[in-house]
Amino acid sequence: MRLTPEQSDALIQIVREVAAHEIRPLFRKLDVSDIDSKSAPDDLVTVADRAAELAISAAVRDLLPDAAIVGEEAVSADKSVLDRVGQGQVVVIDPIDGTWNFAHGIASYGVILSVVEDGETVFGLLYDPSYDDWIIATKGQGAWFCDAAGNRRQLTLERPPAVADCFGYVGMYLFDKPQQAKIAAQLPAFRRTQSLRCACHEYRLLAGGASQFYLTGMLNVWDHAAGVLIYQEAGGFVRLMDGRDYHPTMRQGRLLAAASEELWQDLAQRFSFLE
Repeated sequence: MRLTPEQSDALIQIVREVAAHEIRPLFRKLDVSDIDSKSAPDDLVTVADRAAELAISAAVRDLLPDAAIVGEEAVSADKSVLDRVGQGQVVVIDPIDGTWNFAHGIASYGVILSVVEDGETVFGLLYDPSYDDWIIATKGQGAWFCDAAGNRRQLTLERPPAVADCFGYVGMYLFDKPQQAKIAAQLPAFRRTQSLRCACHEYRLLAGGASQFYLTGMLNVWDHAAGVLIYQEAGGFVRLMDGRDYHPTMRQGRLLAAASEELWQDLAQRFSFLE
């Protein structure tokens, strides 16, 4: 069972249509009653998240009836859904990545979709509902920026600048307090570090070369499977801090992505206390 180019195109269209009907109409129009919290006060879910995941899942079942589906909100309701990843063909859905931003009217949110076949990510999509454009990658075929007008541009990373001139994304609050202090002590070495609270846009900017590294302490498959594939296809280097290659079946670890292997090695040494 292998994803065809026609099926990849259909998945993109599914996400575009669902975003047009279930996500964009509610942006900056949510009532307080439309927003709930999950694991923490800032871990939010909205009616748009739930409706979009249901709609994408239904359309995917019609397109790929033999594929398993793993959605963020489905996992939130039943952790055993995660066990589907790694067996056969699996479509992984983050209906709204950056829900906190979405719920607060910040346009840094997106839809992430990936296809995993026998434990390997073979297709990734990072979609921006606000501008109806997306970055995609099929394994071995490069990373591409695409828009609604039909324009396509391949993304290829250039050699990164010196460490002192690097921009990076650091998910500081995904680490425990003692580690946060140690991470913070390293940050003055870089030009700037920040968090967009949205893996979709962080990976998009990484793949486009606007930032040079990414450090996170959480490995939710819906956040990373698509982005890691896209970044690697653009020329990025991604491993866990302990040196292992990333796989979408992984559930724990610290992930470090960089614009080159040389930069990754430098960063890994600086953050070696996270191994």
